[in-house]
Amino acid sequence: MAAKRVATYLRVSTKNHGQNLDTQRLALEEYARNRGFEIVAEYADYGVSGSKDRRPELDRLMRDARGRKFDAVLVARFDRFARSTKHLVTALEEFGALGIDFVSLSESVDTSTPMGKMIFTVLSAVAELERNLIRERIAMGLDRARKQKKTLGRPRRIFDRSKALTLRDQGKSLRKIATELGIGKDTVRASFAH
Repeated sequence: MAAKRVATYLRVSTKNHGQNLDTQRLALEEYARNRGFEIVAEYADYGVSGSKDRRPELDRLMRDARGRKFDAVLVARFDRFARSTKHLVTALEEFGALGIDFVSLSESVDTSTPMGKMIFTVLSAVAELERNLIRERIAMGLDRARKQKKTLGRPRRIFDRSKALTLRDQGKSLRKIATELGIGKDTVRASFAH
């Protein structure tokens, strides 16, 4: 049987303070060697915050996962990989659908094992609870605002609609009209729809 093809993902958030990727790399290489895995790709974001939505190497890893270039992803810790529980669960769900296992050394999670699958199920439940709590808080806040007769949404922009019409008749673009009146282009467009 061929060795399991694995990809490693490493990240340090700052290039300063002597941080480098070697500590993570050595631990991941040792783990792969002990399990008989073949590391076929390394993805490393250096000097990139974990809170960023876009991380070049993580984005590349996800593209390669969709191309089935490896069978598992190894990380040193969850926080090196995911920016939130929701992000982690979403990625793990996608990996699961693609038949790709996920291993985090620090948390001893391996989704190819029954225990790892159970931990993923718990993480999914926590992420769902988090989403439901946020939704509930928003609904309660909206309900309170309505009961207090507060105006919801953005405040209306007051401007001279007749001047906007005159500028339009002079052949000016929406952008130029908006700039001249100090309002947004969408506000100008909406005023012409009435």
